[in-house]
Amino acid sequence: MTDQVVTEVDTTPACKVTDQSLIEEDTKPACKVTDQGLSEEDIKAACKEGNPITKDYMMQQTMLRVKDPVKSLDFYTRILGLTLLQKIDFPSMHFTLYYLGYEDKKEVPQEVKERTAWTFSRRATIELTHNWGSEADERLLYHHGNTQPTGFGHIGIAVPDVYAACKLFEELGVTFVKKPDEGTMKGLAFIQDPDGYWIEILSPNNMVSLTSETERPSSTQSETSDTA
Repeated sequence: MTDQVVTEVDTTPACKVTDQSLIEEDTKPACKVTDQGLSEEDIKAACKEGNPITKDYMMQQTMLRVKDPVKSLDFYTRILGLTLLQKIDFPSMHFTLYYLGYEDKKEVPQEVKERTAWTFSRRATIELTHNWGSEADERLLYHHGNTQPTGFGHIGIAVPDVYAACKLFEELGVTFVKKPDEGTMKGLAFIQDPDGYWIEILSPNNMVSLTSETERPSSTQSETSDTA
């Protein structure tokens, strides 16, 4: 879910629309494109049961390239409150990986092999990738994906109270994309990390009212509107 501030939006449909009734021997369109997105029927048809082996799969990490690890580690630990779980250096390839998550520091194993296995068993961690020397490259700027060409959007952090969290962020000098009282989606905020990546700040209970709107903006509207 986003409440975006850029004014241009890519209106190219996700699948090709044609007035031809038959394309080779396929008599059914790949998907139905409407100004309301996919129908419940389309969604049901698109979502399939996974192989039984996938029952033990989990979402383990999201990787973000960072220019200056000192600034990024400070932001994700001091400002967002994550814990550094593991640091792994790759000297021959000149980069380091930093894994962070919302875990109790007391539970982080001290023995390296045990700590590594434990780190990769945690859910929803952030992997910060630092290519050595990038902090000294004045020309380097990582693309956050929310301006053209759009792609990656944001990560999301759930907090008990969005307004209290944003008050703290303001005091700490965090850059805001959207404050909780801005836009039409109240009680939802977006901030940026040192590399400009967007981070949604949300409260789980508040998402019930935010997602229960019957009127949803179309994909052709300006991104100054709320989009999902």
